[in-house]
Order: sequence, then C-alpha cells, then structure tokens
Amino acid sequence: MPLSWRFGTLGNVLEHIYILLANYIIMDSEAILKAKIPEYQKIVNDVKNEISKIVVGQGAIVDNLINGLLANGHILLEGVPGIAKTVLIRSLAAATGGIFSRIQFTVDLLPTDITGLTTYTEQKGFHVIKGPIFANFVLADEINRAPPKVQSAMLEAMAEKQVTIGKETFPMANPFFVLATENPIETSGTYPLPEAQVDRFIFQINMGYPTFEEEVEVIKRNIQVKAFEEYGLKAVTSPQKVVEMQEAAKMVYVSPEVERYIVQLVEATRDPKKFGVDLGKYIEWGASPRASIFLFAASKANAMLKGDTFVTPSHVKNVAYNVLRHRIILNYEGLGENLSTDRIVSEILSKVPVP
Repeated sequence: MPLSWRFGTLGNVLEHIYILLANYIIMDSEAILKAKIPEYQKIVNDVKNEISKIVVGQGAIVDNLINGLLANGHILLEGVPGIAKTVLIRSLAAATGGIFSRIQFTVDLLPTDITGLTTYTEQKGFHVIKGPIFANFVLADEINRAPPKVQSAMLEAMAEKQVTIGKETFPMANPFFVLATENPIETSGTYPLPEAQVDRFIFQINMGYPTFEEEVEVIKRNIQVKAFEEYGLKAVTSPQKVVEMQEAAKMVYVSPEVERYIVQLVEATRDPKKFGVDLGKYIEWGASPRASIFLFAASKANAMLKGDTFVTPSHVKNVAYNVLRHRIILNYEGLGENLSTDRIVSEILSKVPVP
C-alpha cells in the first residue's frame, strides 16, 4: 500500500472524527441550552413585571435593554427629558439585584470623577478611592455634555472592562452595563460623541413619548410624589444569574448561511450599489466590522429571548435597526435631506437576499 495513500486515508478518518465531535458538541450545547431557556424566559418576564411597577409602557425599550444586556453590550439611549430614562435603568438594576450608579455628565466633569483617584491620608497612606463607574448598572446621563476627554474615560472602561487608577488596574463589575443618554433637542453646551466612540455601543435606541392612556397612568404613579423605594421593586434574580444568561446566549447556534447574511447586511452599508440600495447615495461611511460582531451577538441573545436555540434571519432583523442606525454616517446631501438612517436600514433589509 503506498505511504501517501495510507496517510491520505488517515487524514480523512481524522477529519471525519473531528466533524463528528464538533457536531456532538453543538448538539450537546443545544440540549443544555434548550433545557435552560424556560428558566431564563421566566426570569426575564419577572424582571419586566418588576420594572412595570414603576415604568409605564415602553415595553419595546425594556425588551431592547434586556437584549443588549444579555449580549454583553452597552446602549446609547436618545430621548427628550422627562420620559423615565433614569427610572428605567434604576429599576432594571433593582430587579436584577445589581448595584446601580448614576453619573451626571457636565462641562466641568473630570475623568477622575468617573474612574476614581489615588489619594493620601495620614491613617492609610496612599490609597485608591474608586469612582462611580464601579457598579453593575451605570447610567451615563447626558454623556454629550462632557468634553471628549471625559467621554473617553467612560468608553475606555466599557471597551476594556477595566480601569487604571495610578499604578493599579481594577476590573469592572460583572455584569457591567452602561446606559448612556443623549438629549436630541438641545445642542448648546454639548460635545457630540465622535463616530468612533458611538461605534462602541451595541445599540442606539430612540425612546419616544408615552401614549395618551400611558401618560394618564404616569401621573397616577407620579414618582415626584412617591420615593423610588416606595414602589416595592424586589430583586427577582441576581448578577450571577445574569452572567450565566450572558454565557448561555453565546451557546446559541448560528449557521454559516446566517453568518454570511449578517456580513452582507453590513457590507451593504459600505457597498450599496452591489445590492441595489438606492438610498446608498446618501452614505458617506458604512458600518465597521464591529457592526458584524454586534449583529452576531445581539441576534444570539434575541434568539434565546424568543425561546430558540439557533439564530434565524428574523432574529437578525429584530436587532438590525438598533445595531446599524448609529453606524451609518450620512454625507452632506443626506444631512441636507434630513434623512433617517432607519430608512436606509429598511431598504438594506429589503434588498439583501435572505438565506
């Protein structure tokens, strides 16, 4: 028997064994995930019920926050003042048993006001005082009111999951979730987030006004009259369970066809002519590879929330607007037309072939 033939046969056998083992691992992971999904869905429903004790309506926003949290990302929330953005994340922290921290961004804020600093006292000598960023749920309120140097301090912690204070490096809490807010109607005294920093958020969500009936209920529950603690929100899960759910979301299967579909959606923002996207003429810059990564992760979390162990194109479409809307940079013509990037995303979703 020729030596090359024997080695070729051995190679084929090893390749076949590898494929069988890979398929077994996938099937085993799917079975484990399938058994845990009902528990996770109950936890999510319990969390939403707790939030609804104080937040009226905004069900889609709550769903998106939980989706972003389970995808282990951070969210940029845009909305006018007074629509319960602060209450929303505070109630999410309370329902999950996490530590909540709020940072009000102002023009005179310093990076050390966020991260902390090294100080000296006679009793302790040199020691570190940690800043408010060391929490499970951090509200970066009106992040665009602080200069870029301060914004970078927050966004570096988001990306690296660690902060260096003096000569020491400290890991962030786990889970670590940042909800940054922007006021879209006010530009005086603000510093718009650079595109490279905006790209670090997995979602950008636009939060609108409540409906008429919801606003009637809002005035009945008026938080200006009752303290937050009086609403009786209780922890229905724990930060450790949230981390477990984040890890479980990573086990959701994505087929090669859906992987290619995700990349094609992002590619369509860079090369719209290839997919016949007419509104592409208004795009100056398309989405970065981070968009593909976040679409991948967010789709997995969305599938798990829907009770599925594998990602379908529908799950990808569910998160596409939130992932892509802030990553498409319009040219001057698009800005002049006051074009919404959501319209471009809609056309991309209609033009890119679905596997």
